[in-house]
Amino acid sequence: MGNWALRAENLSKDFRLHLQGGVRIPVLADVSLTVEPGECVALAGPSGAGKSTLMRCLYGNYGAGAGRILIRHGDAVVDLATADPRLVRAIRRDTLGYVSQFLRVIPRIGAVDIVAEPLMARGVARDAATARARDLLLRLNLPERLHNLPPATFSGGEQQRINLARGFAADYPVLLLDEPTASLDAANRQVVIGLIEEAKARGAALIGIFHDTEVRDRIADRLFDVAPIQDAA
Repeated sequence: MGNWALRAENLSKDFRLHLQGGVRIPVLADVSLTVEPGECVALAGPSGAGKSTLMRCLYGNYGAGAGRILIRHGDAVVDLATADPRLVRAIRRDTLGYVSQFLRVIPRIGAVDIVAEPLMARGVARDAATARARDLLLRLNLPERLHNLPPATFSGGEQQRINLARGFAADYPVLLLDEPTASLDAANRQVVIGLIEEAKARGAALIGIFHDTEVRDRIADRLFDVAPIQDAA
């Protein structure tokens, strides 16, 4: 089977505009991508080419129109494109992480609990999960006085740091990163570069969208070009 962690094979995706007579908008066509453990692949291509759509397909938020999305989950190889919802939830708990640009704020839940939740979902004791969460938040320069506060009123950069801490807390074998440094200052961008390098060193496979070319050039092992559909042929 080869030494890979995630593999997309001939992946296609389009959207139907039901309010406009069912017009079909093709976004991805026959995309094939393989990512190995310890590797960071940066998705490249112009705005609108389908990079974010590809990421959401790889995570299972968007259903694939055609093709397969294979991921190593424990001792099994699973096709995310056809997996049932219960299995997808298990894969997201144990194998596949996702750091988006925006934090889905949960009312009345403190920042440290949001970060600790993926660990507790795996059965990690609350004290250990909370300690790991606080360590990551401090490393990302989120003041301790904010750790127990719900992040609804936090700045965009503070919310992104909570997202990053949550994404890196659980040591996922495969991690998707959607603009992980978009709202960060230079110091916190360096912290994120360090977190990504550590994840690669422990054997994680990472796929990311990085408009920050300095960060991309530091951590990406290679670029994968996502061509606009009219150019894909």
